[in-house]
Amino acid sequence: MLQHPQIDPVALHLGPLSVHWYGLTYLAAFALFYVLARLRLKHQPFASVTQPAPWTMRDVEDLLFWGVLGVILGGRLGYVLFYKPAWYASHPLEIFAIWQGGMSFHGGMLGVILAMMLWAWKKQRPWLQVTDLVAPCVPTGLAAGRMGNFINGELWGRVASPDLPWGMVFRGAGDLPRHPSQIYQALLEGVLLFVLLWLYARQPRKTGQVSGAFLVGYGVMRFAVEFFREPDAHLGLLGLGLSMGQWLCVPMIAIGLGMWAWASRR
Repeated sequence: MLQHPQIDPVALHLGPLSVHWYGLTYLAAFALFYVLARLRLKHQPFASVTQPAPWTMRDVEDLLFWGVLGVILGGRLGYVLFYKPAWYASHPLEIFAIWQGGMSFHGGMLGVILAMMLWAWKKQRPWLQVTDLVAPCVPTGLAAGRMGNFINGELWGRVASPDLPWGMVFRGAGDLPRHPSQIYQALLEGVLLFVLLWLYARQPRKTGQVSGAFLVGYGVMRFAVEFFREPDAHLGLLGLGLSMGQWLCVPMIAIGLGMWAWASRR
């Protein structure tokens, strides 16, 4: 039975400024996106697009800026609406207290989708072509975020069998060993999804197929790993014994399958 390491959430102090590990994982996520998106420009169809204009490094920089806004605003609003709507309705000013934690992946994804729609409209590019470029560059950032969750000792897993070699006791979660579900998510939704999606996207695909594959891949992996993650205490398990995260994955998988099938028939 392992003990979660007591890692100081503050990575370093710069005078009165405290730099948190969680913030550094966000920076790592954005840096990885920038590097991978530059590499994606060498893949088809982005390497040969001439209308309305060739893809450039400036486009990647613009997408990163818009994506950061989508992640932060969408992630926060998603958490407020999906997980604690009643509490934030009675404490509206707390919505802006992002430093206290509370971000939703599904909300962040919706925020990024909206940001990409606006950017595509502004640049007069096909929206699904934009999301096809972005999708394979996302999972490494998810892995970085989950490592931030692990460092903070938050979003731990459900109680595990005492025989589980990597069962871990998290501070604030009692004395029983638990699944380190943050690591599961980093490996599945991050590393594995990245490898599979990157290999799939390297070959020429019909517009929308890569985006659909991302939605299905993430939805399936998140749905599976939620069986090992402790449900939110204020929500518990919902209908059919599923967590909120699993219910949010259901439409994600359905839309992804529909998008991939639609793109394949075009």
